[in-house]
Amino acid sequence: MSPKLRFHKVLLKVSGEALMGEGSFGIDPATVSRICADIKEGIELGVSVAIVCGGGNIFRGVSLAAQGADRVSGDHMGMLATIMNAICLRMELQKIGVPAVVLSAIDMPEVCETFSQRGAEKHQAEGRVLIFAGGTGNPYFTTDTAAALRACEIGADALLKATQVDGVYSADPKKHSNAERYETISYSQVLERGLKVMDAAAISLTRDAGIPVVVFSLAETGGFAHILKGEGRSTTICVD
Repeated sequence: MSPKLRFHKVLLKVSGEALMGEGSFGIDPATVSRICADIKEGIELGVSVAIVCGGGNIFRGVSLAAQGADRVSGDHMGMLATIMNAICLRMELQKIGVPAVVLSAIDMPEVCETFSQRGAEKHQAEGRVLIFAGGTGNPYFTTDTAAALRACEIGADALLKATQVDGVYSADPKKHSNAERYETISYSQVLERGLKVMDAAAISLTRDAGIPVVVFSLAETGGFAHILKGEGRSTTICVD
């Protein structure tokens, strides 16, 4: 008998840092392999999955701007880093028998397909995992905002944000042992309390679309499937 699922179509946001494993830079093949195996497990439950990946393991435009460089150029470099990560995820997924396609907000047809909503719908109907890259294609917008935007465009049931911790806390639990962990919290409370979960634009997009954001840790093997089945530790950001 098929397991009861909490969600049937999801957008999974994977940070670039998550692909580093225990390293301090770049892509760790073993970590990518584990993450893709978790994604495959979710797909085998019958869930339609799309992915947005960050690029912080390779380059962060905002960090360059903080040192006085041009923010627009820095953000463009960060977008290219997300495309590299997306290609890596696609290769690993295909290696384990999961059809996948990279759809970039930046036009580079020699490398990957350019994003369009109709193209995404076609690929998803044909059973491919959509890997959205290049952010929104615009500077000054984070990959969190890109994830929220793509979740709206594909009609996702939820945006699942994989992080280094198992939910949303009142403070960084790695620095504050007494930080409170929330089971649920509203979009407004996230904004009012200045919680560093996603940027304000991403929260506003998901709130307006009524798409819940589920924050969980991808460090635990099988954690993705647990969330899809309504199990495991997480925080759900939802309506007020």
